[in-house]
Amino acid sequence: MWERTLQDLIRGLRANKNDESKFIAQAMDEIRREIKNKDMELKAGAVMKLAYLDMLGYDMNWASFHIVEVMSSSKIHLKSVGYLGAVQSFNEDTDVLMLTTNLLKKDLSSTPADAAVTLNGVSSIMTADLARDLSPDLLRMLNHSRPHIRKRAVAAMYRVFEKYPDALRNGIGRLQEKLEDSDPGVVCATVNVLCELARQNPQDYLPLAPQLFHLLTTSSNNWMLIKIVKLFGSLSPHEPRLVKKLQPPITDLISTTSAISLLYECVHTCIIGNMLQGTSGYSLARMCVSKLAAFLEDPDQNLKYIALLAMVKIVPTHPHLVAEHQNTILSSVDDDDITIRMRALDLLSALVNRDNLQSIVQQVLSHLVKPESSAVPSAVQSLSQHIVPSAPAKSPSAPSQSTAYRLVLSQRIMTMCSQNTYENVADFEWYLSVLVDLAYVSNVDIGAKIRDQLVDVVGRVRAARSYSVKLMVKVLSDDTFLLHAGEPGSCSEVLWAAAWICGEYCSELSAPDELIPYLLQPEIASLSSDITAVCIQSATKLFAYWTSEAAKQWTDGFLEDLKKAVDLMIEQMEQFASSSHIEVQERAANVLQLLTFIKHDVAMYKPKQENGFSDPSVAAFDPVSEPSCPKSLYLMYPLFTSYELNPVASIAQASVPVPDGLDLDVWIVPSMQERAVEERDDGDVAERKTKRGKKGKEKESTSRMKVKGGKKKQKEESYQEELVPQEEETAEEKAERERVGIHHKLYITSYQTNVTQLKAERLERMRDDPYYIMDDRSQKPPAEDIDSIPVVRLDGPLPLPKGTHLSTHMSGTDVFAEEPRLPGLRSSASVRSTPPSFVVEREGEMPVGAVITPPPSTPAPSSRRPTPNPFDLSATPPPPLPSFQLYEVPDDELRASTPEPIKVTRAKKKGTGMTKKKRVVKPEAETKAEDNGAAVH
Repeated sequence: MWERTLQDLIRGLRANKNDESKFIAQAMDEIRREIKNKDMELKAGAVMKLAYLDMLGYDMNWASFHIVEVMSSSKIHLKSVGYLGAVQSFNEDTDVLMLTTNLLKKDLSSTPADAAVTLNGVSSIMTADLARDLSPDLLRMLNHSRPHIRKRAVAAMYRVFEKYPDALRNGIGRLQEKLEDSDPGVVCATVNVLCELARQNPQDYLPLAPQLFHLLTTSSNNWMLIKIVKLFGSLSPHEPRLVKKLQPPITDLISTTSAISLLYECVHTCIIGNMLQGTSGYSLARMCVSKLAAFLEDPDQNLKYIALLAMVKIVPTHPHLVAEHQNTILSSVDDDDITIRMRALDLLSALVNRDNLQSIVQQVLSHLVKPESSAVPSAVQSLSQHIVPSAPAKSPSAPSQSTAYRLVLSQRIMTMCSQNTYENVADFEWYLSVLVDLAYVSNVDIGAKIRDQLVDVVGRVRAARSYSVKLMVKVLSDDTFLLHAGEPGSCSEVLWAAAWICGEYCSELSAPDELIPYLLQPEIASLSSDITAVCIQSATKLFAYWTSEAAKQWTDGFLEDLKKAVDLMIEQMEQFASSSHIEVQERAANVLQLLTFIKHDVAMYKPKQENGFSDPSVAAFDPVSEPSCPKSLYLMYPLFTSYELNPVASIAQASVPVPDGLDLDVWIVPSMQERAVEERDDGDVAERKTKRGKKGKEKESTSRMKVKGGKKKQKEESYQEELVPQEEETAEEKAERERVGIHHKLYITSYQTNVTQLKAERLERMRDDPYYIMDDRSQKPPAEDIDSIPVVRLDGPLPLPKGTHLSTHMSGTDVFAEEPRLPGLRSSASVRSTPPSFVVEREGEMPVGAVITPPPSTPAPSSRRPTPNPFDLSATPPPPLPSFQLYEVPDDELRASTPEPIKVTRAKKKGTGMTKKKRVVKPEAETKAEDNGAAVH
């Protein structure tokens, strides 16, 4: 009478919150004593307390045997406690489960109350062995006189089928009978089980379609109708004739039902069951879209969420119907619920096309702008006003200001515009402006993707290069990215793209010399090494282009400006030549050497007299006269303009043929393991030679004296050591050995001669290579021959812009004050009525001599089934079901829809007596029907 009950345990836990572990330790000791008691009431109370502690995280598996004892009690209230403990603690590894088989069989055949408790518990502790042993008993209970027992037995059969698939052989027919049971609860349970089974192999449950269709049109139970509709959604893709039959009842349900859950399942089934195709499905599709649009305006957030999910699946087939509700969808992007925002973004990404891309992108981009801004800044406004992403006025927890959400928005904008190689972009100047705006307002680490997009667009779309160069000049002249380069989300990688575009397409610049100070300013060194290296390379390209253009219209008045420009370039390059990054250091050092050479040439240049040549294109090819400008001005520009950089096809590398004799799997440099093996083998050979040398030293010395000339070189000695026999040589063997030695000597001599010649040729070739440093300390340095530098004729000189003088090329201040370089830049939000024609090079170029192999043919679908499935009825076919008729098809319609057999005639071979053979190829539909064993009429 003094034992602690479950209520006492709960009160004690609440009273000992400060020392809960100590209290539970004491309670566990009491439970261990109680559960071993022979009093079944006391034992059951201990099991109930263990079940409560198990929910708090304390283990009760140690009491599994005692739980089985409580399960065997003859009192129903104690038996239910035992099954509760078993459901909560037993699993497939529980040892005592093997002792419960006879107990479960006995309880299943006992009173209805015991059977009901047992059916509830056995579904949760079912194993493969129990399913095998209990399946006959459960199948018999499907015909029990009490409906609630039949309902529980049907639910338990699902666990039997899952653990023991062989039970489907007899069980599927018994389940089909329960679809016509007199009790609605049994029918509903059967539909639930069939719905779960058909999810694995829907085609095996097509024979059940007539009975399910009858339930669909006659039942008023919304929950059962939901399951039936789901089941038909799985069956209809495997039987096209179901689509036509299901459209009328599902349309009636959609238009009449007031149950939101049933309405959504009907709409979802129409989508996944291919019921929205064709003329008959168009009206159904419009009805589904209108219902989903009504969900979007409902205050219930759950309805908005499922409506957006369903609309994403309708867009591939009926995008114009969904586009009618674009404004409603865009309003969902402003929803406070982050999950609805994400689903709205998914729908917008699927809905985008050439007509609505700009409006959708502008709407999404507006969510990245500061709250106090009313509109998205254009590219010009962003650059001129130096808008820097700052902390918004909203709470940091607001979805629009969280880093993760802003990253998703930025990625979606770029994904919508770049999908299918910019298929939906009609105005690439607008897209370039959007990318620049995105770099300013995103405030997330997406600079690398923006950089790649900028370079890719400019490389593929030639018509947009002029505008992109002007836009990138603005980016480089603005110091926003440079000042905030070290901050997270600064998108400083855009400077990489800006520098590369301006350097690669410098011919689009009217004054390239004015951009060089921005590329070589000291703050560039604080950026990452790859950005600094590209800035150095682009500044070199700009300088090379500027000098080549100056040479085309050379006047002696440019000489002083050129000297100042070269001196300033050298001064700015010297600061990068001492960089700790090897890439930056190497590029700066190479450019510095070229500039030093140009400086020396410009210093030695003397202006020509009035009767000298003024046209360098004529003087460059005159054998007597000198050109009218320093020849070194033509040195750098050809280094960067020999080949045009174009987009490369994705299969270009794989299409390059492998040269004969080249093994791509062999290591260029042997690994350390291979070297160790070679050294060990060499050591073993040397050891064997030493032992052999001690035994026949006199014979070896005699044989070496007989070789022609008596050579004692190490290579010949080792070679002769291999040829020396261990026994007495004959005269023929000596002659053969001497002949081999002579050939070896001739080979060595020829090899040394070839090596000497090759070395001389290599040194002569490397002497003129600017990327190879010669060691001429032992030789007198040759005098520099400037006349030997080739002068390239450049036809068609381009005049410099009016009002521009070379004296302003390196001022570094107010370079854009005299004349604006970016006339007519538009806002990224504006759309021109007649955008220019843009041609996108989507395919890319292929290398010369590439071998394009056709794509591998798709293998024919195998008739064999994939990995065995526990619900696969092919391995254990069910008994033949009664014939049924889904709906009648007229003979004329059936004959018209059935393809004619194809007659294949095999030609007779010449010179043989073989006759022609004819065979009839059955249509694929008939073959599949015969394979399945039953056809649906």
